Amino acid sequence: MTGSQRPGGHRLTLLAVILTVGTGAVDAACFIRLGGVFSSVVTGNLVLLGYAISGLLVDVALHTVVAVGGYISGVVVGTSITGPPKEDMPIWPVRVTMALMLEFVFLILFSAGWVLAGGRPAGIVAFAVLAFAAIAMGLQSAAMRGLGGHAALSTTYLTGTLTGLVAAMLVPRESGRLDSRGMAILAALTTGAVIGSLLVVNAPAVYPVVPLVMLGSVIAAAVIRRARESADSS
Repeated sequence: MTGSQRPGGHRLTLLAVILTVGTGAVDAACFIRLGGVFSSVVTGNLVLLGYAISGLLVDVALHTVVAVGGYISGVVVGTSITGPPKEDMPIWPVRVTMALMLEFVFLILFSAGWVLAGGRPAGIVAFAVLAFAAIAMGLQSAAMRGLGGHAALSTTYLTGTLTGLVAAMLVPRESGRLDSRGMAILAALTTGAVIGSLLVVNAPAVYPVVPLVMLGSVIAAAVIRRARESADSS
């Protein structure tokens, strides 16, 4: 049974797509304005770190270290909140929402620094803003790993998603269906990057609205859903 075929799978896919749009927007901003690094693509950052070390490029090395360190910190904190996924957990546990709420706090810090710097953070402010973005992405990655029922869903690091999608095209599954969830998430990442890039370049003061609205809407949907389930069970 694929992710979209599980109970609540379509709703889960929609929430994942919304989160991934925000991921694309944040990564685009970090690449364009924060040292040419990414907030969630850690493997790419490690390659950049190797390049920086080989050429003694201190500035590039510092940006990659901040990005990777921030991401790892977010994963550590996020995992401590969600705990390991279990088969008997609800698809969207309360702890996942808690981790995303903490991510929202760091996105607010990221946005505040971004706006105060006029969309062009520099010096120590740039490193702080980059760290906030990377921590936020690490928290989101950990939150998605905390989904119940072994949902196996990512909204940040997507190389595995692309690999699985290509493999499914070459070796169709028994159901004969392509991984529609994977296709939607990859498209969402690109869409978020396009929107984010356009706003970073042309309307930097407005840009933070995109990741904040994407994440905020997912949190709101999760909270409303939880409230309804509690009301129905009472």
